[in-house]
Amino acid sequence: MKVGFAGTPAFAAHILLSLLDADWPVSLVLTQPDRPRGRGQKVAPSPVKELALQRAIPLCQPSTLASAAAQAEVAARAIDVLVVAAYGLILPPAVLTWPQLGCINVHASLLPRWRGAAPIQRALLAGDTETGITLMQMDAGLDTGPMIDVARLPVDARETAGSLELKLATLGTRMLNGCLRALAAGVPAASTPQPADGATYAAKVRKDEADIDWSTTAVTIDRQVRAFDPAPGAATGWSGERVKVWRAQPASHPAHYAAPGTVLAIERASVLVACGEGALSIAELQPAGGRRMSAGAFAAGRGLVSGARLDASAR
Repeated sequence: MKVGFAGTPAFAAHILLSLLDADWPVSLVLTQPDRPRGRGQKVAPSPVKELALQRAIPLCQPSTLASAAAQAEVAARAIDVLVVAAYGLILPPAVLTWPQLGCINVHASLLPRWRGAAPIQRALLAGDTETGITLMQMDAGLDTGPMIDVARLPVDARETAGSLELKLATLGTRMLNGCLRALAAGVPAASTPQPADGATYAAKVRKDEADIDWSTTAVTIDRQVRAFDPAPGAATGWSGERVKVWRAQPASHPAHYAAPGTVLAIERASVLVACGEGALSIAELQPAGGRRMSAGAFAAGRGLVSGARLDASAR
């Protein structure tokens, strides 16, 4: 059975690696064009492209699949099934019908909740206590296709987008391998329609969503820090500088009368900051252009003292 793969970020690269490690004959990889990435915004390949190059798998990087020319370029490669994981481009009907066994999507949510580009981040921002993987037979809608398999996963209290992504990718690979083995044995993938109720949309993360608003609750900001770890990183402003906040949690004794953003206390390894409701204990900070460090070390090196006020992040 000839397998094609379409995906772009690290989550998709985990899925692709599992296919290769299981000796599935992946004969073509689709991924998005190289784009500016990281702190220096240098043009760089996607994690999926890097893996495909390492394994010498033929690559295709269309900027869109809407044109007849792009569809023809893809359809010229014969495959039996296309596995899709966080690809980022809409597959038009001509591509959906290209593989004879269809297109199977590994989606990181319990559909129909969090259809769209950022299901992991949206689940954490919303405070979901459970998420999972849905294997879906793709149709022309946005993550609306019938479900082949569903597996649930509890969300740990201190989960970050990075840690949850790895857990979900591991879960998804087990489900996908079982589905592909059945297809290879000639057993069609049985599917059921998604529930009619409970659909939500997981919009792509905007950079400004990472800016901390200290007038919100400590619980809200804690979710924001975890949802945007490792990227783009929640940020605040201090002395005209953009500072990223890593490893924080609501304080156990949050009562205070200070204005939001006020530094309430500085300890050896942490900084306590007032929020609109409660307070946030920050364990790790990162100055612009610098490395991550303990919040206490940041305070000592940058002159951050009790009574100082953090503000909207500088850009």
